[in-house]
Amino acid sequence: MPAELREHAGRHYAVQFHYALPDDAWCVELSEAAPAPAAWAEIPDAETHLPGAAFLVAVVPDEDPDLEPTVGIRSPDEHVIPYEIMRWFLERSPTRSRAAVPGSRRETPKQWNDLQMAGVITAS
Repeated sequence: MPAELREHAGRHYAVQFHYALPDDAWCVELSEAAPAPAAWAEIPDAETHLPGAAFLVAVVPDEDPDLEPTVGIRSPDEHVIPYEIMRWFLERSPTRSRAAVPGSRRETPKQWNDLQMAGVITAS
């Protein structure tokens, strides 16, 4: 799954994107990122942190234009999410996918940024 990493106040966070076939929806997940294995330190361009278990999940319906996006909490633990990290997460969670419009094609998460810039999909 594609992931973006960000540090804030000494903590690392990850946003991951994937398509959930049973839901016909894109999912955007927020998690704390954990340090990568020490053995990776010698690998050029290796990630320094890896996504952990998601505690927030935005579900963006892709097939039915009448369904609204939702954000769910997926953690029994309490998490305090800094405002800047919440904004970062929501900016990556589109409120509508053009693929939900009949006759349009499904896009991948890597294309979302370009599509947002072009006004094809909108973000929160």
